[in-house]
Amino acid sequence: MKIAYFNCFAGVAGDMALGSLLDAGADLGEVRAMLKGLDVPGWSLDVERVSRRGIAATRAIVDVEDDAVSRTHAVIEEIVTAAPLPGRVRARALDVFRTLAEAEGAVHGTPPENVHFHEVGGHDAIVDIVGTCAALETLGVDEVRAAPIPVGRGFIRCRHGLIPNPGPAVVELVARARAPIQGHDIDSEMATPTGTALLVTLATAFGPMPSMTVTGNGFGAGTKIFGDFPNVTQVVLGETA
Repeated sequence: MKIAYFNCFAGVAGDMALGSLLDAGADLGEVRAMLKGLDVPGWSLDVERVSRRGIAATRAIVDVEDDAVSRTHAVIEEIVTAAPLPGRVRARALDVFRTLAEAEGAVHGTPPENVHFHEVGGHDAIVDIVGTCAALETLGVDEVRAAPIPVGRGFIRCRHGLIPNPGPAVVELVARARAPIQGHDIDSEMATPTGTALLVTLATAFGPMPSMTVTGNGFGAGTKIFGDFPNVTQVVLGETA
């Protein structure tokens, strides 16, 4: 069995998770090919090699023509269901979006199918989520595990204005999954709703790195610069009997 362990010591976002898998060897061409099956025009996915506090990492760059589109969960579900994706990619992506919709619905008092995704409903988030599931498939990953999810403090600016950090959706996601979080004295968003939804949905367990034979690893870069540690999400690939 092949395991992907996300060591999210500096946080996690959708593009960081995707970048880490691409850095670990996921085929960019195959990921793009799967994404092209989505009825979501006007996007591109590229990568950039960067350095974060001396660590070489891959930054996944999603460029879109219009990232202000507000889609309901029902619309996103239709897009993913209709796409010619491998079964496991489709199932994983649908599960992530369902998890996200249920959490956002609980926060805003809206039925999941009617939840309007703003920040997480644009082209970039769809590419991040489906792209991450596609990258896991190209690597042959059977099981996902993760470290406790780090969160910062203070406030986050979003479409609705200032909200507390960690964001209400992130708190709802970890509460529903009973996933462990770890607070840091950093006045910045460390875990985004998209990144958190990916981990709490796909990970079968949270905690230390499992016993396995390591076969690869990668670092996905974030855009923010933190104090003395690199803003990257690490993924470690391994095999276990």
